[in-house]
Amino acid sequence: MADRVKFPIWRFFERKPLDVTWSLRHQRLPSQACTFPRGIHPRWASTRNGPLGRQDGVDQEKDDNGGARPKQPFKDTAYKMFESAATTFASLFVLGIAGYGYHRYYKHLVLQKMEHAFQPGDPVLDIVALSNQTPTNILEEDEKHWVKREEQAKIDEIVSGVMRGRYYLLQGEKGTGKSSMLLDAMGKINGEGVSMFEAHADLEIFRVRLGKALDYEFHEDYIGSLFSIKGPRDTTALLDIERAFNKLEKVALNRRKRTGKPLILIINSTHLLRDDEDGRDLLELVQQRAELWAASNLVTVIFNSDDYWVYERLKGLATRLEVLPVLDLPKDQAISALTKYRVRYHGEKPEIHVLEQVYEQVGGRLSFLNRVANASDMLMECEKIYARERNWLLTQTWILGTEMDDDVMDQQKYCSAAMVLAKALVDLEMESDPPPYDPHKGHNLPEIPLHKARQIMTRADFIQSYDHINIFTIDTRAMVRADSVPMQRAFREVCGEPGFDEFLQNTLDRISAIESLGRTREIVAKDLVEGGKYQILVKDKKGNVMQDLSVNLLSAPEDKGDP
Repeated sequence: MADRVKFPIWRFFERKPLDVTWSLRHQRLPSQACTFPRGIHPRWASTRNGPLGRQDGVDQEKDDNGGARPKQPFKDTAYKMFESAATTFASLFVLGIAGYGYHRYYKHLVLQKMEHAFQPGDPVLDIVALSNQTPTNILEEDEKHWVKREEQAKIDEIVSGVMRGRYYLLQGEKGTGKSSMLLDAMGKINGEGVSMFEAHADLEIFRVRLGKALDYEFHEDYIGSLFSIKGPRDTTALLDIERAFNKLEKVALNRRKRTGKPLILIINSTHLLRDDEDGRDLLELVQQRAELWAASNLVTVIFNSDDYWVYERLKGLATRLEVLPVLDLPKDQAISALTKYRVRYHGEKPEIHVLEQVYEQVGGRLSFLNRVANASDMLMECEKIYARERNWLLTQTWILGTEMDDDVMDQQKYCSAAMVLAKALVDLEMESDPPPYDPHKGHNLPEIPLHKARQIMTRADFIQSYDHINIFTIDTRAMVRADSVPMQRAFREVCGEPGFDEFLQNTLDRISAIESLGRTREIVAKDLVEGGKYQILVKDKKGNVMQDLSVNLLSAPEDKGDP
């Protein structure tokens, strides 16, 4: 086989044409036996300029007839640009379609999950069902009520969606049965269209609990960033709560079209919110939504609170607010419930005088009646309840007398104000006509208007704290009284101790003395020799002398008895 013609690689990058014909003649090889490098056609080897040469500055390429034609300089570049642009456009189009589809799917999924949260069945009801496997509540027995409260029928209508166009505040002392009535009303409809959660002082925890009740994740499970779609920005808990309410409003609109009934949102323990700027902003936000939803029959909001300050905050902006006070049971209902429970679960029918003694000591507070009903000795349990209330009063508000240190003055102001108000209630009880306890109607605890209570204490800010720690209570009529019958009994026992009035007055005098010392300023004059003088000028704002005082140092008088 003929030898292969070798071409140095650098010859391909020279601008000087390569004379292939001369090389073939010099080697005396037939042109058919020559092998050319890849990419060089044999016909180009006989050309004058070679395969990499140029003719008149124009590239050459074959046409359809085998002849040479000028090559377009930007054709390949334009094709590659179009190909890159098409690829990029197709990628962006697919990414946009996928991202938009996911975004629409996620928004639909959020509404679907929130709507599922109002389907029959509620986690709160499941927890209550587990706790009620054994009968420990005097209100229930095999789905039959020991006590049929007057408020229960109205609460049933509210929770079932029959009553609409308003939002509600359930207010009463701790242990009066507010939450029990709400849970009972939810159980009758199996929680359909109802969601309930506990409030909390921390806004972040409130946000999480609201999200759990509504089955809303606040876009924490959103993965739109994979498609270069930014989700809601990181922000405060209040804005997250506002977003949750926006979604709830859409769900409520869809539900009203299907059933014609509003959704029910129950916020339990609303008094746990702090009465500060954040707490007031949150309460205002929820109330604004409650007003709007009540007007459009979309959602009925129910606030459940033990403290009076929630009512004060809601009252300022309230238009469709309705307050439902929940009080202690009257005497006949309390005695009837105790009798039925003892017969059913203890196999005994208590004597009527024992039941009357129980009611006289603990009143109609359901939390106290539950403890007494499950105790083997009911009267002994009443004494234990009284002892706990008395100890709570003394540990929170006891005074220290004249021996107290000035460092505890602020704390003793708080305690002494509580004792002054307690003594005023005891004095009012002794002077009341008719007496505070009626053998037929039951207890009628003495009460003082809120503004008078503040005047008696000479402080306006302490009474809210007393209400929060369950020493005193303020009802929806702005009347102040003892938190419970055992607490009023504790007031009576403490204020009736020998020497209490004098001890309380000594404490008040000591507080006044400490405050007086704090307002006193001493001026010490130094380096004043005998016969020296200080001149003190008292001037007004304009610099005019109002008073001129002189301080002279006199010599000590001589003792005439000295020799």
